Amino acid sequence: MVLKIIFPAETPPGIRTPLFLEHCPAGFPSPAQDYIESELDLNDYCIRHPSATYFIRAIGNSMTDMGLQDGDLLVVDKSVEAQHGDIVIAEIDGEFTVKRLLLRPRPALQPMNSAYPTLYPENMAIFGVVMHFIHSAHR
Repeated sequence: MVLKIIFPAETPPGIRTPLFLEHCPAGFPSPAQDYIESELDLNDYCIRHPSATYFIRAIGNSMTDMGLQDGDLLVVDKSVEAQHGDIVIAEIDGEFTVKRLLLRPRPALQPMNSAYPTLYPENMAIFGVVMHFIHSAHR
């Protein structure tokens, strides 16, 4: 996967949108409810540490088994310490990639698509943990 970095605005304008109290079942439909739980600003929801957050666009299909598609926008926090199993932005030999970080039994970067091999780099740098990814349902 090739990545394209996009930085958020210093002080993003707040856009509050209704967040409905009723959940939307993915199975059988239920009657719509007109109850609003609160208002939701996606900046507040997706960005915990604004000065340490950046956006990056994924290109490729090595992570499709976890739902990450070509062109999806990733919300990355570089202040979060990467743990075993986290999806991370890593740099290997001057190239950036998004993969699942494995620390046991030895450090590795695992694609989430069986068509790609797990990487066991000698040297890698972690540039942040992917907190959310956003993709359009309408392409």
